[in-house]
Amino acid sequence: MYFILNPNAIEYTFTMSKHIEKLKKQLMEISEVVNAFKSEAVQVRVIDRLLDAMAETEKNEAEGAELFIKKGRKLRPDDDQSFGRKKPGATKVLNQLLNTDYFNSRHSISAIADYCKEHYDSDFKTSELSGILLKLAKENKLRRERSHDNNRFEYVKA
Repeated sequence: MYFILNPNAIEYTFTMSKHIEKLKKQLMEISEVVNAFKSEAVQVRVIDRLLDAMAETEKNEAEGAELFIKKGRKLRPDDDQSFGRKKPGATKVLNQLLNTDYFNSRHSISAIADYCKEHYDSDFKTSELSGILLKLAKENKLRRERSHDNNRFEYVKA
């Protein structure tokens, strides 16, 4: 039994690859060698190893290109963060807030989100903050209390 490489099937399998044409050409070149093996299991192993090697090579090339792109990144004038660093996540910002006197008074989730936007330049949705605030309340770092005015939860230091 021969292992026949179908370029159309290969194209479908590697649609995400940027180098489909190069890959098809390489596979057509090796198909004669692969088909020389009589055992289908050997053919599959050979193709598997070749594809692994090609994927590793492509990955290394992509990492090199990514490194090149990152080094050439220009900062926008309004980008006040140091090079290569992204903004801190909601958990980190809320933990920083815990170390300040912010939670000495009660705050709603929307007030906390507004404060984070103003003082930490972090635009969090209330849905991003709610789970973290609940976790902090369960860890007894914050207390979660219902507001008498609007029946919504507010958070204060425990």
